[in-house]
Amino acid sequence: MKSDQSALAAGILIVPATEKGRGGGHLNRCIALVKDLRNMEREVFLYLPQKDRTPQIDNLLKTKDFNPGWLFINEKFFDTFGLIILDRYQTPLNEIIFWKNHAPVIGIDEGGSFRDQFDFLIDILIPQKFIKPSANITSPSLLFSKEKSQISYISRSFLKNKEQQEKKILITFGQEDTAGLGIKTARKLSVMKNSQNMDITLLRGALSDNSEIKKINNIKILEAIPNLAERLCDYDIVITHYGITAYEALFAGTNVLLDHPTPYHKKLAAAAGFLDAGILFKNKTADLNRIKIILEQKPLYSAWYNNSLYSKNENESLAELCNNFTPMVNKRCPVCGDDTQENSIARFKDRTYCRCKKCGIIYMNRIIPPPIEYEKEYFFESYKKQYGKTYLEDFDNIKNAAKRRLKIISDISRKETQKNKNILISEIPSLLDIGCAYGPFLAAAKEEGYSPFGIDPAKDAVNYVNEKLGIPAVQGFFSVNQNDANFIPHSFNVITLWFVIEHFTVCLIVLNEIKKLLKPGGILAFSTPSFSGISGRTNLKNFLSESPCDHYTVWSPKMCRRALLSAGFKIKKIEVIGHHPERFPLLGKFANNKKSFIYWVLLAVSRIFKLGDTFEVYSQTAAD
Repeated sequence: MKSDQSALAAGILIVPATEKGRGGGHLNRCIALVKDLRNMEREVFLYLPQKDRTPQIDNLLKTKDFNPGWLFINEKFFDTFGLIILDRYQTPLNEIIFWKNHAPVIGIDEGGSFRDQFDFLIDILIPQKFIKPSANITSPSLLFSKEKSQISYISRSFLKNKEQQEKKILITFGQEDTAGLGIKTARKLSVMKNSQNMDITLLRGALSDNSEIKKINNIKILEAIPNLAERLCDYDIVITHYGITAYEALFAGTNVLLDHPTPYHKKLAAAAGFLDAGILFKNKTADLNRIKIILEQKPLYSAWYNNSLYSKNENESLAELCNNFTPMVNKRCPVCGDDTQENSIARFKDRTYCRCKKCGIIYMNRIIPPPIEYEKEYFFESYKKQYGKTYLEDFDNIKNAAKRRLKIISDISRKETQKNKNILISEIPSLLDIGCAYGPFLAAAKEEGYSPFGIDPAKDAVNYVNEKLGIPAVQGFFSVNQNDANFIPHSFNVITLWFVIEHFTVCLIVLNEIKKLLKPGGILAFSTPSFSGISGRTNLKNFLSESPCDHYTVWSPKMCRRALLSAGFKIKKIEVIGHHPERFPLLGKFANNKKSFIYWVLLAVSRIFKLGDTFEVYSQTAAD
């Protein structure tokens, strides 16, 4: 159904870690991301707080040929951005909340304690299952585009097969190297015996405090290597810390050994399966024999990197991925409107699920819109894939279910009319079916004496309702400002949404509009999937992973009571349906046949304990 959220604004703001001691990797990656997105004609800016600007950072920007016009310095206009990307290492909670108040927030390789608070997470350097919660997207292959893959393949196949008399080692620990690992490693290698066939280079880094060190015996010292990632294939061994350079070296077919500036880096390296640089040294000096052994081996790939890069066959770079983002994020609960910051409960590649702390409803934030259009194909090919028949082939079954629902509605209406004299009795009660599709509920309502009216976004479905069934219906999305003369306040006795309410991005607005359209004492009835059914109780994450990509809210009978009460509706009846004995854990595999004893036992259990995967709600507005 129609999204009530504004589309993504053109601008992206990228915020790197620039504080002293954070190294230069985050800043370098963000500079590259801005430049790549600019080449894709995306409006994107880099945010560097004035307090963090240093001559070294300004010099780094110059060496990277970064356009000063791409720096964002006006803090009064953060709201102009449609997306904020944080590459902040470990972001404090107050900072996450600050940015989320301005736009949807994506965290890249976020290692802090508040990962749950991010709308979306991308892990490139953090191995899967290393930290909770898992990211929406996890893959080191995002470092490399398809074009870079082809270049690297040529490098590996040609340069690495070339016999070199002189073996080359590169030492690089980032732009800053606050732990001084580059100098320490270089000094150890400099005293290595029989090193005449070794060409050893120390890349000091533009932000390093070791600029006064000009010379180390047998070591070439450089401040920068232009286009380093493309030159890594020239080396036989790269000694670095866990980070982007380590993966770029692997990608170039170069052996990698890691030393660790922090325990966190060491844990990451171990989780990804890298070799420790300590194997080179014995009694604090380098061991030439060990270097020879390493050089004779094939490239020392991290198992996680190798599997991620080559098994997934991904060709998108980080910039290509980000350029496709058009996030749809709720700042408030879409059902009750509560604005408490919510933690995520499940993350998948294209979406994140959160649970409202006030009403308990689960709702979805999407990183890209769902690839669904509510047209003829939706009711034929898609419907048949799920149910084994097309919507029209299933018309009579749906119509029979509609008659049962109409009986419940009529019984509630009759009882409430007898109890409350303020409820006006219509000779022919009016009924609006939102998301009417091809009209089975409308047809049943007409037969039961209602004056039905439908609305649906599918043109073919609406034409069928008008022409084949002879029932009035209009094409479109039910929204707040209905211009159609058929949508007059207090004009309907009954409004229904059968497996439709979950398609709205902001249910609170829809419920308020429905309340306006209903007559005093009018009935709202709908059905929807339940996360408290047997599937959700068995494994909520699996249940949500299989939830259709256009279901923005996931309800349960208990949570439904709270949500509707806050919207001004009083629940009159809840029917738990959608019982599936075959979905029970353990015994479910024996319940696929309806003739089996286990099937009927589990069906009884499901009905008694209300474990159906869907439910129907019948509620009523207050009578004046």
